Amino acid sequence: MIRTIRHSLSMLLSLAALALVPASPSVTHAADKAVRMELPTPAKSGGMPLMQALNERHSSKMNYSGAALSPQQLSDLLWATWGVNRPDGRRTAPTAMNRQDVRLYVALENGVWLYDTGNALIRVLEGDWRAQMGGGSLTLLYAIPQANEWGGAHVGSLYQNAGLYCASSGLGNFVHVSGLHALDGKLPLPDGWKIFIIQTVGLLK
Repeated sequence: MIRTIRHSLSMLLSLAALALVPASPSVTHAADKAVRMELPTPAKSGGMPLMQALNERHSSKMNYSGAALSPQQLSDLLWATWGVNRPDGRRTAPTAMNRQDVRLYVALENGVWLYDTGNALIRVLEGDWRAQMGGGSLTLLYAIPQANEWGGAHVGSLYQNAGLYCASSGLGNFVHVSGLHALDGKLPLPDGWKIFIIQTVGLLK
């Protein structure tokens, strides 16, 4: 009887001790949090005349302040680059047979985000990666399927849109491959996709 009681007490004490041990923290990825950032409605009128913007368009590789764009500037930039501009869902840049097989990501100070044409951003990776991809206020990353023979042409249309917006708004930008692989194995791309090229955008000093 006494031996049974002692055994029972020992079991109870062991269970109590286990209950006091803190659980191991779980690894949480940005995608698990499903963080969504709503953007202001893009301003689709005004701005610099097209011919003047073409005259002002150029690459700026230095003298970025690193300051963040305003929410309105960010919304306007992303819409100009790859936004929907017609009721049927067609966009500001063309793709062969309207495949729309380009994903636009933006690296900000608070993570890497996927542009949703519903005028929002969805965070897919935490951390500030901008310094590894050219600095600036942000980095645009253009992803395409590796098997898409027209992908380079599609991306070229997008980054020219972004460049013209920057010229019109007094922002610096340049297209490059320095840091192109900084997010390899980290960015959750669809199977068979790759980052084709990146573009630094930002406020200048």
